[in-house]
Amino acid sequence: MTPQRILILGASGYIGQNLIPYLTAQGHHVTAAARRIEWLKEQQIPNVNCQYVDLFKPETIKPALDNIDVVYYLVHSMGEKADFLYSEKIAAQNLQQALKQSTVKQIVFLGAIQPKESVSSQHLLARQITGDTLRASGIPVTELRAGIIIGAGSAAFEVMRDMVYSLPILTPPRWVRSKSSPVALENLLVYLSEIINYPSPENRIFDVAGPEYISYQNMFERFIKITAKKRWIIPIPLPTQLISVYWLNMITTVPTTTAKALIEGLKHNLPADAEPLQQLIPQKLINYDEAVISTMHKEQSAVNSADWGYDPEARARWRPGYAFYPKHAGYTIKTKASAESLWQVIQQIGGKEGYFYANYLWNIRGWMDDLIGGEKRYGRPDKEQLAIGDHIDSWRVISIKPLRQLAMLFGMKAPGLGRLTLSINDNKQFRELDVRAWWHPAGFGGLLYWFVMMPAHLFIFKGMAKRIAYLAEQLDKQSDTNKDRP
Repeated sequence: MTPQRILILGASGYIGQNLIPYLTAQGHHVTAAARRIEWLKEQQIPNVNCQYVDLFKPETIKPALDNIDVVYYLVHSMGEKADFLYSEKIAAQNLQQALKQSTVKQIVFLGAIQPKESVSSQHLLARQITGDTLRASGIPVTELRAGIIIGAGSAAFEVMRDMVYSLPILTPPRWVRSKSSPVALENLLVYLSEIINYPSPENRIFDVAGPEYISYQNMFERFIKITAKKRWIIPIPLPTQLISVYWLNMITTVPTTTAKALIEGLKHNLPADAEPLQQLIPQKLINYDEAVISTMHKEQSAVNSADWGYDPEARARWRPGYAFYPKHAGYTIKTKASAESLWQVIQQIGGKEGYFYANYLWNIRGWMDDLIGGEKRYGRPDKEQLAIGDHIDSWRVISIKPLRQLAMLFGMKAPGLGRLTLSINDNKQFRELDVRAWWHPAGFGGLLYWFVMMPAHLFIFKGMAKRIAYLAEQLDKQSDTNKDRP
């Protein structure tokens, strides 16, 4: 097997992150490309080059294609608030144009299984258009079409998981009667990583499927049995389009636009012909129950990451009932303050300025924790520069990225796991200061806690961001005044 020079577009996404180790293990030279380049670099992926690529900025695409043999297209725009059908088409067209002057010999595109009848789902239609656009590049495209993927972080799986953990009575719409062939993430990754060893001069499309063709209701029933939850499933005759964004936001931590786009595609039966791909790349297909059990064991990876500073306490506190994706709320402000001054102010959190805004609310929350038996801990270290492991009242510093971000682990009693981040983003002409809470709720109680606290979060974080920016700007003015003195 000859090592290939591979570019993964969408490397910071769910599939991209999981695919990289499979390709590097085979000796391939991998370039991981994404818009979230700083986040990607922080993952410290061994033997991988990270490169910034924004498919909506054509000038960033061509440099990434230099000396590349194979492109994996794992990009989707379901998380975009704008028209993702239009966004996906433009992104694919920009790549198509850049490919005309490249050395690329193969394209591997992860698409979606298409129904036999006409497509009404925007998500499925977008995948179809993207595949057609890539094929128009003149470079052979291998499209692997998958349905529901069973794996930690899979949006379709996590929506199902959140519903089971959060709702005592499940009342899904009539799409639960539709059928598909869920595939285990491990099986999909084997297909994706091995397919480049079987190149073709022609375009080709393969269905990816697991060993069972079952309804979503059956998946729910088996998931409930595996998790030993006492749940009732009562389907209601509501059309899929009436599932509101607000309802999805209440019951799942999966980004709402992504969840809604996926659910709109579930009203179709999605039969798959998996035999051709299985003959080309034989492997043992994992059934639904085995895939769910394996996924539940691996979900701890949600906090075993750079976002959580690989903190051992966060990992120890993780429970199977915690949602994989976090809810988040915060406030971002633009400021002319220098990154150095912003960082200096942030480092003083918990000191003389307290939490910079509405300190009485922070105190009330601390007293409430005392009343329910929380660990009493007050104050902060008597030093200007914080270090990992320092305690600030009930918070614990878990990540420090100088001049960029301070992250602290939430230590009070509550149904879930949370952290607070204070981040500085440098945009040359100005800086952005972002104050944000991240929360992995534990079932319905964790969701209820989050929404009860939401008004206070939005009020406090806005005030915090403004106060930190003001104090930093004052530091800059003072510094400028001192420089002007003879």
